Amino acid sequence: MIETLSQLFLNTVKTYIKDDLMLYKKEGQYTPISTGEFEAKVKHLCLGLKELDLGAGDKMIILSENRPEWVISDLANLCLGGVTVPIYTTLVPEQVKYIIDDSDAKIVVCSNPELWKLVEAVKSQLTKVTHFISFDAGAPEWALSFEQVLEKGKQLDQKNTELFEKMASEVKPGDLATIIYTSGTTGLPKGVILTHHNFVSNVKATAPLLPFSDKDTGMSLLPLSHSFERMVTYCYLYKGCSIGYAEGFDTVAQNFLELRPHMIAVAPRVLEKFYAKVIDNVLASSVLKRKIFYWALNVGRKYAQRKLQKQPVSGMLNFKRKIAHKLVFSKIIAKTGGRIRFFASGAAPLSKDLGEFFYAMGLVVMEGYGLTETSPVITVNTFDNLKFGTVGPPIPGVEVKIAEDGEIFTKGPNVMKGYYKKEEETKEVFDGDWFKTGDIGHIDENGHLVITDRKKDIIVTAGGKNVAPQPIENLLRTNPYIENALMIGDRRKFISALVVPSFEKIQKFAESHDIPYKSLSDLVKDERVLNFMEAEVDRATPGLASYEKIKKISLLDRDFEIDKGEMTPTYKIKRNIVEEKYKGIIDAMYKES
Repeated sequence: MIETLSQLFLNTVKTYIKDDLMLYKKEGQYTPISTGEFEAKVKHLCLGLKELDLGAGDKMIILSENRPEWVISDLANLCLGGVTVPIYTTLVPEQVKYIIDDSDAKIVVCSNPELWKLVEAVKSQLTKVTHFISFDAGAPEWALSFEQVLEKGKQLDQKNTELFEKMASEVKPGDLATIIYTSGTTGLPKGVILTHHNFVSNVKATAPLLPFSDKDTGMSLLPLSHSFERMVTYCYLYKGCSIGYAEGFDTVAQNFLELRPHMIAVAPRVLEKFYAKVIDNVLASSVLKRKIFYWALNVGRKYAQRKLQKQPVSGMLNFKRKIAHKLVFSKIIAKTGGRIRFFASGAAPLSKDLGEFFYAMGLVVMEGYGLTETSPVITVNTFDNLKFGTVGPPIPGVEVKIAEDGEIFTKGPNVMKGYYKKEEETKEVFDGDWFKTGDIGHIDENGHLVITDRKKDIIVTAGGKNVAPQPIENLLRTNPYIENALMIGDRRKFISALVVPSFEKIQKFAESHDIPYKSLSDLVKDERVLNFMEAEVDRATPGLASYEKIKKISLLDRDFEIDKGEMTPTYKIKRNIVEEKYKGIIDAMYKES
């Protein structure tokens, strides 16, 4: 019986013996880590941390990009009874200091010289930290190397060969496993307290719903600091699946071809960029190839519709679908390595059109829903119960209800204990046993949850009309000329939007229309470009009610950035920050009207 993450680890290393439990890039090549090597490193690091006086209940920071050492450090700490506190690599020094201080961390683990700069900037103020550990060379002289701590643990293991398993077996389901500081779209981050039982209940409920096994490879792309990728990693280990680490978002296309994964957890932004690339290639091809693509897509949509509605597929439609696959879909699927079985999408809403587009080509996107506070999965679509435009039914053991004002409430073994050192904030998000998600939605006739928007993001116009921005913004982002968008209009007379255009495309538009410009800033202010983009916004959002319609836009000369605090690490726009930064531009849109 697996009830703790330490038991999950012990079961994995005893059950799934393989040469490539993990795969990481080294000197330009993917290099495997065997189950035996993984087990030894977790064990020795755990014992090494004990030698550094880290004990049960003590907090350890991990500040690192995705890599095997991240997971090794996490599991080593968990087997010791310690509490892992991850930090996003995109945070600034002051935010890093806040999390290290607020969590009462004793040990800070950091990966590369670039991230060490964040720690060095605030080190003199970190009075509670006793040790610093580095994965890579180039760390400050006051930091221990990963190898040094492993060696300490190895020596202790030789003296006491039973100590590791004894400590791992003493961890209880109710013990704290992690404090995850929400990146948050507003205010200071809050530390979400999750137990071993929270995570394990989520893994055991979710892993059986999706088809993968120890014969498969999953690709790790989203930050491990995020609860979604972390839980997915535990699912992979639970079922003995190999894990290949993408080098980053910029190299993901190449990593797909190298790792050839069977599944991957993604944020919708990844799929939006993939879609844009496909459409770009189509638009740049010959008239004949464009016709073939749209014919194939039409066939794929008809085939998909019958499959989703569990209706029989005619022999002729089956034949056309095979032709469409051979001529078009197989080439697109090959870009993912050719073996992808499904994408698990979470962390932000997915456009219904986007899900259906990929499904038509034979690339299945399983959208789910959850929060850091729920470990994280609450609902998920599955192969047997798939409905785009919804986030699926609740997973086993988890309940969902809709409050009178439309807010989604949930309860189950996955719900957090509370926010660290924040009793009042914890009380505010509970109604008895029910956790208040802050999202608005409803349950459809099939028992699937439909998310409308974040409660605090709903726009209420000056005329009293409620507008949910996220579904409309998702539509805008499927337009090839639109990279990003943020709707404005709360307490205003009409809806407007800040639009980030596809700069490559509007530059081509400018060249073909003899529009001179010296910089992108000049280009986005040109009236002809603005008129063209207004037409594209209208084209991307047909069928909106008059009060939802975007009446005015302003074009920005750069995309929103994580490093500038404008987006969360999973690409959700921080509305309050962006609206404050562009207040002048926003006010001008309404002033002119």
